[in-house]
Amino acid sequence: MGLLDRYRQFEGLSEEEVNAGLRREANDRRTRELARAAPLDLSRTTWPELPPPEVVSAITFAARRALNRYAEGRDGELRDGLAARHGVAAERIVVGEGASGLLQRACAALLGPGDEVLLPWPCYPLYPLAVRDAGAQPVAVDGLDPERLLERVGPRTRLVLLGGPNDPTGDLLGVVAVRELLRRLPAAVTVVVDEALREFVDREDRDALLRLTDEDPRLIVLRSFSKAWGLASLRCGFAVGADATRLAALVPRLGLPGLTLAGATAALGHADALVDRRVRAVAANRERVTGELTAAGALVRPSQSCALWLRAPGLDAAALRSGLERHGVLAQSGDVFGDRDHVRLTVPAATDVPRVLRAYAAVVAA
Repeated sequence: MGLLDRYRQFEGLSEEEVNAGLRREANDRRTRELARAAPLDLSRTTWPELPPPEVVSAITFAARRALNRYAEGRDGELRDGLAARHGVAAERIVVGEGASGLLQRACAALLGPGDEVLLPWPCYPLYPLAVRDAGAQPVAVDGLDPERLLERVGPRTRLVLLGGPNDPTGDLLGVVAVRELLRRLPAAVTVVVDEALREFVDREDRDALLRLTDEDPRLIVLRSFSKAWGLASLRCGFAVGADATRLAALVPRLGLPGLTLAGATAALGHADALVDRRVRAVAANRERVTGELTAAGALVRPSQSCALWLRAPGLDAAALRSGLERHGVLAQSGDVFGDRDHVRLTVPAATDVPRVLRAYAAVVAA
């Protein structure tokens, strides 16, 4: 179409009609550009960036030196590093196959047929699976309210399993509330708190709950290198507690792979400042995106994790997720967590925030 032909098409149209057509053209161009751009994947809680070169070098060196040998019994350096970082005695730390692997071992060791486990709803899908694998029965409790949890305690309750913060909602049960919960629970009930996302907490000291293990041997706290540390493929985590018998049951029989130990140990020495920068950026962007999405009409839960739990009035989770995907933003549908109203959206980088807000506005407008 030539320049003259382009302007002739507007003959006989009102100014309002012309402007509406131009807006449609602009929206079509924006949609085509987004289709050409790589989708922005905000559906995962793992860190999207590559690890520091020092970590990769440590893994490479370990592979060249000892790939032909088992590594059982060689986790002392990593436990010593964790002890120094968190102010916990090394003998009270167990390293294992990520927070998820440690959780599965805890359920297998502490539960039996007929036992019941209280867990928040919605929650990380592995929680009820690990409970059922141990032959026990998960009992879902709406949210992280301690009073609701205590109301559901029965004679068969053996474990309370919490996310700290909870995935997918980002809710956090603070250390004061956990201490009170432990005080009021029966002596036979253990509390396991999965702190895989704890680094992103800024509402209280990040190690507050680790120190609470000094006070009550029924508390076990799990941490992970998979999220803020960006080392998900290493499958490395650790548990902290004061009960030697409970902790011993969490130790992997053959230990962790040598490459995993090398990478996690190197991360403690070289990635601490990097992780701190990451979590500060997430906290700032979390507040910004929460405010702007709320202003746009979204219902967003206050979050202490690296993700937001949100819904759009008038849209179910599937419609919101697919609408965002059409505009180049990938989110996790709440269906995965048993909730058909919400989606989980990882907090974007500062440069990606406008893209997310445009995508949400376009979905709601449509």
